[in-house]
This record gives sequence, structure tokens and C-alpha cells, in this order.
Amino acid sequence: MSFESLNLHPLLLKTITRCGYTTPTPIQAQAIPVVLAGNDLVGSAETGTGKTAAFILPALQKLTAPSMYNGRGPRVLILTPTRELAQQVAQAAVTYSAMMPGIKTCCIVGGMPYPLQKKQLSKSPDFVIATPGRLIDHLTEGRIDFSRVEMLVIDEADRMLDMGFIDEVNHIIEATPETRQTLLFSATMAKEVVQLTQRFMKNPVEIHVKAERPASQDHIEQRLLLADDMAHKNKMLSRILEDETINQTIVFTATKRTVETLVNNLIDQGHVAAPLHGDMRQNARNRIIEKVRRGSIRVLVATDVAARGIDVPGISHVINFDMPNSSDNYVHRIGRTGRAGLTGKALSFASCQDYPIVRRIEKELGITIERHSIEGLEARFNPKQMSFDGYNGGGRGGYGRRSSGGSRFGGYRGGNGGGRGGYGRRREDGDSGRSGSRYGDRDGARADSREGDNGRSSGRYADRDGGRDDRRGDRRDGGNGKFWEQKRRNRPNVQSVTY
Repeated sequence: MSFESLNLHPLLLKTITRCGYTTPTPIQAQAIPVVLAGNDLVGSAETGTGKTAAFILPALQKLTAPSMYNGRGPRVLILTPTRELAQQVAQAAVTYSAMMPGIKTCCIVGGMPYPLQKKQLSKSPDFVIATPGRLIDHLTEGRIDFSRVEMLVIDEADRMLDMGFIDEVNHIIEATPETRQTLLFSATMAKEVVQLTQRFMKNPVEIHVKAERPASQDHIEQRLLLADDMAHKNKMLSRILEDETINQTIVFTATKRTVETLVNNLIDQGHVAAPLHGDMRQNARNRIIEKVRRGSIRVLVATDVAARGIDVPGISHVINFDMPNSSDNYVHRIGRTGRAGLTGKALSFASCQDYPIVRRIEKELGITIERHSIEGLEARFNPKQMSFDGYNGGGRGGYGRRSSGGSRFGGYRGGNGGGRGGYGRRREDGDSGRSGSRYGDRDGARADSREGDNGRSSGRYADRDGGRDDRRGDRRDGGNGKFWEQKRRNRPNVQSVTY
């Protein structure tokens, strides 16, 4: 199939040719005809499938015809969960509309000055790409009018709802005309996403496309290094970064606090390091990313959300200081290296607490990550000798409040009380709990950026609070059930290597 067969406008075809695209991806080939026919669409598509062009191209085609409504508001509204993704989508809209004079695009995200955004909105943009929190601010103040919206796109809906934007998304959808065409894209079809489609969409066509997993490609060498505790991780990171052959590396952590701590430690050790996380102003984040691209920063320490979409060919190594919570995030992280036809290395630190996550990632991706160790820094625990202690009561905390002594619906394995705490609501990027005591204890709660409190873990061997913040900041702890029992016998059978 070719782009010509999709009945796109000649100016769009000219732009596509100029961009060097010849054949549509599966999501583009399936979604574009559906959207051009005026149908609502639910696309289960992951990052890397080409889904941005799948909704930007038909949206631009809609703009080739004059609006049927009077007003100054946008005709196409696109919601994304993060600032970085919003900026990427806005750039794609500008790129694909290069041959279509008069198309105006506006990006509305947190961390940018309000006066500049007010000026952009006053110019009647055709496209508005926004994060929900900042868009609600402008909507509440009457700075944007949705009466002309013909197409609403909700991108990465599952991530958006996980971040606590359900109320904002509902408010925005209800403010748009019922005659709109609605497109929703999500990597997973969680219960909340399904409810959203049932409530606001009209007989949507469903398309399911899986991304090609870069984790299965052999140009990225993947290694797993076992870690006893936080101090052990720090020692391994310092040893690895002593290797002068490492060009640039991204170190991924689970929390913003860990980002700042690691950067300070690395700078004290003489490394050229910089942080990247959601509490930084957008201008500061842009400057850091530009320095990474120029090669003036050797070590970038980042959270998942902040680093999404970074494309720097010079990154030779990715280090998962904290394990990602899903296979999708793992794929995204290691995909920051081995770009532009180069090879790369992805090193993951895993404590006994993280090992079930490792096994789940391997199972979902159909891979086995090679176990390695650094000479003189071998881990004391053996994952082959671990046993789970109890399955009664709580597991991973459900969404919202829950009562003491267990999770809302059970789930993640834990004994006699709450397992890992859930995620609290947040506006843009939120805040995360900090790492704690020996063997990888972590805070169980992610704070509401408005009023929530952080949950706190306690005890040895990965006991965790089951508590979780809600919008009003209340927290109820499920007990600290022992997560598993470590039996120390023999060291794991791993390769000892030097980096």
C-alpha cells in the first residue's frame, strides 16, 4: 500500500514525499481511511508505530475545507499527557503542514509563560495541542473557545489517566461539541480507558497494532546486574562511569529526588552530569536536552516522563538505576541508545525487590536479559533461592482510597497487608516517593501535586506501605506485610565483567 492509495490531499502527499516516507505503517494504513470517512476511532497502538501521523494527516486534510462554524477557537484539539509529547506532536503538525499556508498551530503546556500562550490563542489557531492541566486553566479563564472543534484526539490515554487527569479530560470533552469526531489512542485498554470510550464516543472503529519491539534487536546489548541495596547501586554506577570509552549515558531513576541525589554525587566525583525531571521549568529542560545533543553533558540522570522522546545518536549506554515498572517503559528506556544505526548497551540494576519485575519484563518481551556482575562488586543475594512469603491480603494498592490492611482488589503478590502503594493524582508530572532502607525499600505513594502527602516505607527486605494519596491528601496505610523472604545460600551464576 502507498500513501497515494489513502486518498490524501496532493499537498500532504508532496510533504510526505519530502519527508522521505514511501509506505504507511500498519496503524497509518488502517487508521487514516477510517478517520477520513468521519468515524470515531479507538487505536490500541504503542510508541513507535507511527500513530502521530495517523491522526495528524487526516486532521490536516479536514482543515483543507472551510469550517462550518463561526468563531475563533481551534478546529482540531489534541490532548497529550506530557509536555514533551505535546511538543513532539506540535512539531509533527508544523512539519506535515509545511506545504499548506495559513495553518496555525499552538502548543499549550505547563511550565511555559501564560502571556505567550494567551497571545497564541488570540490568533485563532487551527491546531491546539495541549496537556490537560494547563488547558483547563485557559478554559476556566475563558481564553479558549471549543465551539468550533471538529476533531478531538486523546493521545496515550492510558498514561493520561494513570497520571490522574480523568477529571480534567472529562471536563474538556464535555466542553466540546457533541458533533465532534473523537480519536483515542492508547497502548493498553485499561478499564478507565474503556469507560471513556463508552461514554464519549459514537460507535468507534477499533484498531489494534503492536510495535516492533526494539528489545529483540541485537544492536542493543542488554545486561542485568544484581544489587543488594542503594549503596551497592551507587558503587556499581561509579565503577561503570570510570570507563572512558563510554561516550554519553542516560541514567534512569524512579523518582525526582533520586535524580537530584545522583547528579550531586556524580558531580562531586568529577563527572559532567545534569538532571532532567518534571519539576524543572520547560526552558531549563530544553537547555539540558540541547547540551546533551551537543555532547557537552556526558551523564544525563532522568525520570521516564522527562526523557520521553529524546533522540541523541551519541548516547552509547542506558543505565536503569531503578527498574522500570513495565515492559513498555523498559523498551522506551533502552531505545535511547543504539540509534542512527549504532550499537548500544543497556545495563539494569535489580535488587531482590525488583526481581519479579525483571521476570515479568522478560516474559512479556520474550527475552532473557544476560546476568552479569562487576568484579569485586558481586551481589550477596541469589534470586534462585528467593521464596515468596504469604499471599494473604493486600497486594499492589488500587486506585483511589483503600482501607487498612490490604489492597482494593488484591493483585500484586504480598503477604498480610498492603504491597506496593499505588500512584496518587498529579497535575503535570507530580512527585514520587523516595527510596529508603536496605534491599530496595521504596515509598509506596506518589504525592498529589496539590495537597497529597507521601507514603513512606519501612522495614527490611522490601516491606512497603500499601497507602496511597487521593486528591484531598488523605492516606491510609495497608500494613507492612513481608514481601518475600531471602535465603542466602550460594551466589547467582553470573558472568563477572569489566566495563
